[in-house]
Amino acid sequence: MSSFKERLNQILPRFTSREFLNNAGLGNEIGFYIFDYPPDKELEVREHITFLLAHLEKKMPDLRVKHINLLELIIAYLKSRNLYDRVMKIEKEKGSDELLKALTAPLNPDTIAKQFAQEADPDNHDLVIVSGIGSAWPLLRSHNLLNNLHPLMGNTPLVMFYPGTYTGQGLKLFSCLKENNYYRAFQLVP
Repeated sequence: MSSFKERLNQILPRFTSREFLNNAGLGNEIGFYIFDYPPDKELEVREHITFLLAHLEKKMPDLRVKHINLLELIIAYLKSRNLYDRVMKIEKEKGSDELLKALTAPLNPDTIAKQFAQEADPDNHDLVIVSGIGSAWPLLRSHNLLNNLHPLMGNTPLVMFYPGTYTGQGLKLFSCLKENNYYRAFQLVP
């Protein structure tokens, strides 16, 4: 297996490859990709995403890239529904368990997937990058989001930066939580 730095260095060439952007060779599978990484590399990955976005803009100025941070998406959604202040009050007064109960309905995976797709606007973007998976946990489970995004993303490649392990059969957040079955994505870089 390549070193972590070598894996990071393989991302930009993948993103700029026409085969990747056109979902070539996927055998009618959806163009979802996972870049899994050790959770202790989170800050390095965040910096690398900033680097990637800047270099993509310079190298391929016509490439329409959308970056979505899941925690920021959730916060914006809660604010748009005038729920943010209420849920913050619940957490402060009653704790995190009550907060999770209160958010079960507003943050159900189908609703958040629709919100995500609206933000991603796949018909007007060539690539969607997703980060903030660890920050959004346990409010949102990435495998539930991905399952609900299948019918919404069309042919636009989606790359999820995942702080944990992706085996090709399941996602294990932080490389220590119970694995959740998910097999429809490809490893971005082995």
